[in-house]
Amino acid sequence: MEYVNYLVIALFLFFMLKRFLPTKGVNHISITELKAELNDKDKQYVDVRTPGEFKGNHIKGFKNIPLHQLSQKAEKELSNEKEVVVICQSGMRSGQASKVLKKLGFSKVTNVKGGMSAWS
Repeated sequence: MEYVNYLVIALFLFFMLKRFLPTKGVNHISITELKAELNDKDKQYVDVRTPGEFKGNHIKGFKNIPLHQLSQKAEKELSNEKEVVVICQSGMRSGQASKVLKKLGFSKVTNVKGGMSAWS
């Protein structure tokens, strides 16, 4: 009986850690690095915040595809051939979006650390 309790706790910890660990194969860049590459036409830039957040403040060149719509819209609106650079408000949703894109088969995915909160 006690063994089962330990197993349940171990599984719970595993799934919690897995959720917050960086996704394999996803690059992470700072706002400074993003500013240096914003004019790169071989990359596509996606803001996964809500339309209201995007309307309030966004970086020119970023396309708004809210996180909850990413699975449905990514394959129609994004090219699998180009790198996808993802941003949100703090870096949490873009981290989740990076996982979604990797599962959909996008091989080149980059998450912006700190998100729009770090943009000045």
